[in-house]
Amino acid sequence: MTETAATAFEQGLERYKQGESLDTLIPHFKQICDRAPKNPTAWACLAWLYLLADKPELALKAAKKSVKIDNRPPQARINLALAMLDTGAKGVRDHIEAAQQMMSLDEEIHKDVVENIEDGLSRKPDWKSLQRVKKWLLSPE
Repeated sequence: MTETAATAFEQGLERYKQGESLDTLIPHFKQICDRAPKNPTAWACLAWLYLLADKPELALKAAKKSVKIDNRPPQARINLALAMLDTGAKGVRDHIEAAQQMMSLDEEIHKDVVENIEDGLSRKPDWKSLQRVKKWLLSPE
């Protein structure tokens, strides 16, 4: 019986939540992206894993693909902004502003972004670019 990309994605997400190593999760999500190349969420997850693994160049490629496929999810924009910060690329503000706008329209989206930021900082406490993005996104204006 062949595993669908959706099933593999759900299993990968569960493995991530259980704290599995990035060394095994990255190839798993890379395989999902190969099997479902038009799945923006899979690319966003792969970008996040690359960011956690201190591989910003690979994260930038994955995040760009995610945003190119669907530029609406704020987490995809945040991942792209993080990868851009970590690689020194220009244009971060546009993605932060887009994420802020989407977060302001939906409380559930806002809550998810906050949870993802806290998850990232719990896994990588010294993540300077995520600390900056958190300040930009969550500080009152």
